[in-house]
Amino acid sequence: MRAVRVPLAAAVAVALAAVATGCTEKTDAAKGTDEHVVKVTASDDACEVSKKEFPAGHVVLDVENTGSKVTEVYVLYPDDRIVTERENIGPGTRQKVNAEVKSGSYQIACKPGMVGDGIRQQVKATGGGKAAARDPKLDAAVAAYRKYAQEQADETLPLAKKFADAVKAGDLDAAKKAYAPSRIGWERTEPVAESFGDIDPKVDLREDGLEDGQDLEKDWTGWHRLERSLWQDKKITARDKELAGLLIKDLEDWQDKVNEAEITPTSMANGAKELLDEVATGKVTGEEERYSHTDLVDFKANVEGAEKSYTLLKPVAAKNEPKLATELDRQFAALDKLLDQYREDKKSYDFESYDKVGKAERKELSDAVNALAEPLSKLAAAVVAK
Repeated sequence: MRAVRVPLAAAVAVALAAVATGCTEKTDAAKGTDEHVVKVTASDDACEVSKKEFPAGHVVLDVENTGSKVTEVYVLYPDDRIVTERENIGPGTRQKVNAEVKSGSYQIACKPGMVGDGIRQQVKATGGGKAAARDPKLDAAVAAYRKYAQEQADETLPLAKKFADAVKAGDLDAAKKAYAPSRIGWERTEPVAESFGDIDPKVDLREDGLEDGQDLEKDWTGWHRLERSLWQDKKITARDKELAGLLIKDLEDWQDKVNEAEITPTSMANGAKELLDEVATGKVTGEEERYSHTDLVDFKANVEGAEKSYTLLKPVAAKNEPKLATELDRQFAALDKLLDQYREDKKSYDFESYDKVGKAERKELSDAVNALAEPLSKLAAAVVAK
């Protein structure tokens, strides 16, 4: 979970937790033809788009950051749910983001410094006739991923309830032990969770993600609020017990909505990249689990979620871009091997406390994440390529 969450956007990834249905992988957009490309120029005080209307279906955002601050760019529904996003676009850099959108109204938002509600432009996707046929392998990938996301939510609830029950009982040691396991399923599929209103900031907001005007004690809820009580304050208060119950309520809301998520091949691919971004900006730095130092558990779960999306999309990606698939196989294997050095066995989620991981080892982890993130950013284009 990145440090800054946007209440209106109600989340922030998938790179997407996505939209729409039915776009053939054999589309002009895969080659980046002008009709389907929206150029986004993001600066420190502006968000310019090359067009405010474009055909529904496959869309490519060609994003250039001309400002002095790191930025992120979103496509949002009118109610601020996320269609797609891309974080950590550095000054002077350019990135392309593939997405699938239905006809309708949207907003493109640039967030210089990755804070606030962003500078927004109203845009519209037009058309909307019968959806073009899609490779049956991609339909199978979407169906399998939907099942996977639901399984992760279903498996999370009992673990989260074990954690919440320990908090309610005032059992500090038991709550600490149950904390990290309760987050694994969430971390594997967080881009999907981010597409549902404000569930993500309710359950996974970090302390520095609060907006101006929000009260630390009143408005901060979820796992990390309880994490601070358990490890930093070393006590469980009446408010903590109340928050434990609220956490379960919010997670049950997530569990109920997972099957409603609009999932596409590009949203799966963008979501995989977002999970790696989460690792790079939160886990490797130690910011995510700053009190418990259980960052490596989240790290592994994020990588597993990204690898699941890739594995499901691989039959098409490997056909369209065989060299890319070979590179992704190699980089996932290398990162998995590196992470395994920090746990006793591959079946265990008992990872080393991250505060005991030295600077050189953290850099090694960071380098492995970056080595994977670069080819992973090309996966969305690969699954829609001719």
